[in-house]
Amino acid sequence: MLPRRADVIIIGAGVIGASIAYYLGKEGIRAVVLDKEQIASGSSGACEGLLLLQSKKPGIHLEMALESLRRFSALARELDPPIEYENKGGVVVIETDEELATMQQFVEKQKKHNVEISLLGPEQAREKESALSENIIGATFSPLDSQANPIMLTLGFLRSAQRAGAMVITDTAVRAIELIRNRVAAVITDKGKIETKMVINAAGALAPGIGEMVDLSIPIKPRRGQILVTEPAPPLLKRCILSAMYIAAKFNPKIAEAGGVGFAVEQTANGNILIGSTREFVGFDKRTTYEGIHSIAGNILRVIPEIGNLHVIRAFAGLRPYTPDGLPILGEVETIKGFIMAAGHEGDGITLAPITGEMIAKLVAGGTVPFPLEDFRLERFETT
Repeated sequence: MLPRRADVIIIGAGVIGASIAYYLGKEGIRAVVLDKEQIASGSSGACEGLLLLQSKKPGIHLEMALESLRRFSALARELDPPIEYENKGGVVVIETDEELATMQQFVEKQKKHNVEISLLGPEQAREKESALSENIIGATFSPLDSQANPIMLTLGFLRSAQRAGAMVITDTAVRAIELIRNRVAAVITDKGKIETKMVINAAGALAPGIGEMVDLSIPIKPRRGQILVTEPAPPLLKRCILSAMYIAAKFNPKIAEAGGVGFAVEQTANGNILIGSTREFVGFDKRTTYEGIHSIAGNILRVIPEIGNLHVIRAFAGLRPYTPDGLPILGEVETIKGFIMAAGHEGDGITLAPITGEMIAKLVAGGTVPFPLEDFRLERFETT
């Protein structure tokens, strides 16, 4: 049954909405979390669990990731179920001279932001990861990179929020948001109406549809990422592994469009190896494709040939919420009192979930926000 009113309504029960509910609970604020499907039914349940600093663009994006990662050790102790957090360190594999030149510059920029990172020769790289091919020409390494289970993290946030008084209501679609004099007044769902003065749009790739309900244009596009999962295997990979091409494709859309998607790979606590990912603008199509699977498999076998001895047991795809400048959209919009954005993290939602949740919760509670919100406001996309 729906409550008649709520102090705050969060739209979206993925990792971002769950984190916000968790941190609101710490502020003594009981949120109502709505989702038209189930918990983590969007990109939070269709992604890898890599918590990578090496993939973050130097600047505020990287600074946020650093702060966010500092919270994971405490979250691993507090949240239930276990979030399978491991501080393994991460390796970015370099295959070409062009990638090497790019990563040399990238490493220097990251060091200026106090990231512990080093450039390795091919032998040093194989000392870190013995399964790497002899064809690689180098790698970078950071002991800060980690991994967690995205679904368990989402569940852990929400269960803790519920213990603090939050309500989580699934299978309930938002149909409209009622405004009175440009202020949020209520949320209309397919099961009834909830009065509220504050709505947080944490709907990920679906956030633009929520924005349309209040005449907002939100420049988030779904970007499909396909992932392969192998059968459980004895320990093969010690760390999180990423390709330098993946980083280049992330920040240069032309590289992604040309097929240079690289790879990201991790071995889970159960022994399964997750291998991703494509970066495709195909609307809301979540199907896997032969071309995508073939591309991912070819990329990983070139660098970690031993994976070829394992059976792929399934493939799936998720829709990452892409923004034009690669930063999420956070904070209250100027034109509607009580309408707060918290979406657009693309593939960084798991890493940035703790700091995002804390930032939005502090904003709602009137406290000191850990990072200024000016760089993340929706209004930065307005043209003059």
